[in-house]
Amino acid sequence: MTDHILIERPENAPGVMVIRLNRPDKKNAITRAMYQAMTDALTAGDADEAVRATVFLGSEGCFSAGNDLNDFMAFAMGGTMGREVIDFLHALAAHGKPLVSGVDGLAIGIGTTIHLHCDLTYASIRTEFRTPFVDLALVPEAASSLLAPRLMGHQRAFALLAAGDGFSATAARDAGLVYAVVEPRAVEEQTLAAAARLAAKPPKALAIARNLIRGDRGEVATRIDEEAGLFAAQLKSPEARAAFEAFMARR
Repeated sequence: MTDHILIERPENAPGVMVIRLNRPDKKNAITRAMYQAMTDALTAGDADEAVRATVFLGSEGCFSAGNDLNDFMAFAMGGTMGREVIDFLHALAAHGKPLVSGVDGLAIGIGTTIHLHCDLTYASIRTEFRTPFVDLALVPEAASSLLAPRLMGHQRAFALLAAGDGFSATAARDAGLVYAVVEPRAVEEQTLAAAARLAAKPPKALAIARNLIRGDRGEVATRIDEEAGLFAAQLKSPEARAAFEAFMARR
C-alpha cells in the first residue's frame, strides 16, 4: 500500500468507501504503486458486503495530471502500458458497486477516462478534462474509445480523445461525461452525499439496475486489452519517440 492512495470510510457516509488520490505535490500523478493500491482497494470493496458504494476523490484543485512522468517514460522504454495499469483498468471496469467520483481542477489522461466508468460524477466549475493521447503519438485507453462515443456521441468523443481538445466542466456535463457541476467547496460534500444515498438503497435491486444500464462488461474488458496492445505498439514507434523527445524538451 502507498500513502499516495488513501482508503477512507467516512462516518458521514455509511456504506461508502473512498479511494483518494493523495499526491498533491505532483498533481496526483499516478505511479505504478498507486495503480496497484487502487486495484487492491477495488477488489477488497467488491468482497466487502459493508461497502455499498465506492468514491474516487482527488485533492483540492487537482484530481489527477495523469500518469507519473518517470513511470510513463519507463513504459515508453519498455514498450508496454504496465501490468499495474491494465490490472487497475480491469478492476475498475468490473467493480460491482456503484462508482461515484468528485473532480476539482485538472483531470488529464487517466484523470479523465476513469470517470467514463463512474455512474455519477460531480465536477467543480474550474475542472478541465483533457486527454493528450494523440499529441504523444499514443492511443486512447481505459476502453474510452468504446465508452466515450456512447456517452458523448462521435464528434465530441473525437474532439476529446483524438483532437485532444479540453472540455470545461460545463461542456463535459453537456456531453454526458459529468452529472453535475458544483462550486469547488461543494465537490466532496455532494459526491459523498450522492454515494451515501446509493449506499442506502436496496443493494440487490441497485446492482441489477446498474448492470442493466451498463450492459455487457465483456465488451469493455475486450476493448481495454485491444487498446493496451495498440498503446504498447505505438510506444515503440518512431513517431512516439519523437513526440516524447519534444515533450521532454518543452519540460
